[in-house]
Amino acid sequence: MPTLRSATASASPAATPSPSAASTPRGAKRRRTPGSAGESSGPSRHTSPNRSPRAGAGTACLPKLLSASPKSSRKRLYGDLVASEKPKWNPLDPAQMRAVKEALHVATVPSCELVFRDYKQRRVFEFCKACVEHEKAGSLYVCGCPGTWKTLSINKVRESLVRWADEIGMEAPDSVAINCTNLANTSEIFSKILGQFQNCKKGNGKLSPLEQLQSMFSNKESVPRRMMLVIVDEMDYLITRDRAVLHDLFMLTTCPYSRCILIGIANAIDLADRFLPKLESLNCKPLVVTFRAYCKDQISDIVKHRLKVLEYDVFEPLALEFCARKVAAATGDMRKALGVCRSAVEVLEARLQHSSDQELGLVTFDHMDIALSKAFKSAVVDNILCLPQQQQMVLCALANTFQHCKKKATTLGELNEPYIEICRSTQVPAVGMLEFSNMCMILSDQGFMKLGQSKQDKLRRVTLQIDILDIGFAFKGNRFFQKCLEQPRC
Repeated sequence: MPTLRSATASASPAATPSPSAASTPRGAKRRRTPGSAGESSGPSRHTSPNRSPRAGAGTACLPKLLSASPKSSRKRLYGDLVASEKPKWNPLDPAQMRAVKEALHVATVPSCELVFRDYKQRRVFEFCKACVEHEKAGSLYVCGCPGTWKTLSINKVRESLVRWADEIGMEAPDSVAINCTNLANTSEIFSKILGQFQNCKKGNGKLSPLEQLQSMFSNKESVPRRMMLVIVDEMDYLITRDRAVLHDLFMLTTCPYSRCILIGIANAIDLADRFLPKLESLNCKPLVVTFRAYCKDQISDIVKHRLKVLEYDVFEPLALEFCARKVAAATGDMRKALGVCRSAVEVLEARLQHSSDQELGLVTFDHMDIALSKAFKSAVVDNILCLPQQQQMVLCALANTFQHCKKKATTLGELNEPYIEICRSTQVPAVGMLEFSNMCMILSDQGFMKLGQSKQDKLRRVTLQIDILDIGFAFKGNRFFQKCLEQPRC
């Protein structure tokens, strides 16, 4: 009677191992590579990981199963991630340090499109494109906080306008960029605009530059053939008492045959509403495009975008996030953020030059903290640091009273108590009440606090006239005054 083993073998001849496989030891089968001879392809590729190696087409399927396991997949994925990481930079290498500083410089113009400004640029470009296609004059006003890259964006639009005109075979408009801070007087702007037109008559000295422009745009025969893109930066410098220069400048776009595309750039958001109310009544109010301040995520992404050209990482993620948060909360000025990052790199460079420990590394949180302290240091902080020690201790007592005790005002008598407590904890001799009152009067004269009137000095009302955060910022890193600023017993 045949055994179960022989019956199984006769029922499934495909499962019978080949002579070479039968003579091969079991350990050799496990070490066989996927590309070795005698390995079965096809069915073994789709074998389930839960299936026993002996249940399929023999032990030749085993290498396939191992290579398809989740653990090996994670290893390959982890290897790809490690390979894609940028190497650390060498701050002691002059070439690398110079490349980092150049990438973070404000004057460095990005070769590609500006990050987070594509929508604004497209809006300005479409406006200029429509004016060129229809040969119609128009005016546009770009406003926003400082450091939002208004001027850089408009320059990008001007370059895009020239490329677009060349692609479609149309004459590109002439352009002139005027920075109003360089003008000797406000009326000089009309001379600069007039000098860009080739068809203007220089011999006509009876008319002013403004009158020549008005006459040129009112006569069809003398009007220039090309459109003229006039970019006026820092336009708020043209604000005069009667606003005549600003008004006449925008009115050039309303002449019958005007060829001007006027783009004004300034920080004031409501300049057109406040200083040019007549333009709306004449139906020539400019289109307003507002550039918002950058948020922390945008600041961080822009810095990373600038450093993408480098082959190494420069900042620790925490340091870069700290800079972005601080600048976004203060001003949202991208130029300020780039300056702080550049300053942090210089802090690292100075430490490496003046220390014997030449340990290479990234720009850390501490380096960024020092750079931010330099960038946002106010005049009030400098004045606090120049005060005598006793007056500085009075300010600490005042800060403790208002910050920790949740008070908005106090009296000289109440203020004297935390001052004495500070002197006792720091082992500094306290002055008497009369001298304490005189010190508070000096601080009041310098604008740090305000003293009210009373017959008794102890009852004089005291209020703080500076930001309480400036007091803490001035004494940051000073152990003595940090102890003075500890929370008192209210």
